[in-house]
Amino acid sequence: MIRVTLLIPTLDRSGAEKQLTLLATRLPRDEFDVEVVALTRSGPYAAELEQACVPLKVLGKRWKFDPLCLRRLKRHLRDRQPDILHTWLFAANAYGRLALPRTNSPKVIVSERCVDSWKAGWQLWLDRKLIPKTDLLVGNSQAVSNFYESIGVPRDRLAVVQNGIQQPPAPQQSREEFRRSLGLDESTKVVGFIGRLAPQKRLKDLLWSFELLTNLEHEHVAFVIAGDGPQRRELEEFARNIRCLDRVRFLGHREDAASLVSLFDVFWLASDFEGQSNSLMEAMASGVPCVVSDIPANVELVTHEQTGLVVPTGDRVAFTKAADRLLRETDFARQLGQSAADYCRDTLSVERMVNEYARLYREVAAHGKS
Repeated sequence: MIRVTLLIPTLDRSGAEKQLTLLATRLPRDEFDVEVVALTRSGPYAAELEQACVPLKVLGKRWKFDPLCLRRLKRHLRDRQPDILHTWLFAANAYGRLALPRTNSPKVIVSERCVDSWKAGWQLWLDRKLIPKTDLLVGNSQAVSNFYESIGVPRDRLAVVQNGIQQPPAPQQSREEFRRSLGLDESTKVVGFIGRLAPQKRLKDLLWSFELLTNLEHEHVAFVIAGDGPQRRELEEFARNIRCLDRVRFLGHREDAASLVSLFDVFWLASDFEGQSNSLMEAMASGVPCVVSDIPANVELVTHEQTGLVVPTGDRVAFTKAADRLLRETDFARQLGQSAADYCRDTLSVERMVNEYARLYREVAAHGKS
């Protein structure tokens, strides 16, 4: 039996937390003894862990550097003695490696979820400093793996396991009911975005693109933005200033976002950087035609004119033209959506993701540090 501790900052409803929960609840119980440890707080995914009888421990971290939390984690690892410590996201990746016991130390797998160009110099320094305590760094896309190789992680300590995508749940509303609930005409075409309202998502570009789209003989079209984040008020003011706020709907955080995406006619993702976007995968799995920026993580998922449309990052006119094409060429849009759904079903299943991590756990437990 391989004892596995999965360490993550929180169990908030976000991409990494979702993937961890899918993994923790589906690893074969006859081979893996799994627990989850949250550094800071619990969250919505705790219910799924409890239902699957996966133990959860919350350490209550209060500050960026919390010595008491680090001490609790050290004590827990000493008592638990896992064979594998699998950490997720920067805080857990740092705390987990700093807390390693001097004796009976577990093998360490670090999970990075994004091309982390946002990291400050001290964070990259710490990442490099902790490489000797890392048996394997797993990215959720080749782009993530390449980024960490560029900052000094040896190639033989890198692996890629793409996210697993479940078939999104059916929406609780019809397309017409959804539009009426937003104060829109039932025939309104919807271009949508789901995600964090933060600068790297380039939502100002998308608002500009939408304003251009409304001038291309699309009388009944709306832009629906589901999600929250630090730019919420700024984006609302920006939409007001470019005179398109009356056709934009800011929904805020929605627990049912994964099901809402199937009610869109087009999905937009304009990000500067991603690891592997869960919302993009959910849109593809739902058969919604997608227009994405040409960053490496996106083009690993979307093949231009086969499973979606790819346009240059920051090119507002290109996003407008792509959405215009999909709204006009409905057969082509339907074909792209179906091909994307087929790709997700055949290539990005949760079962495949779990099996790949299980294989890595076996290999790391057997062979140890490089």
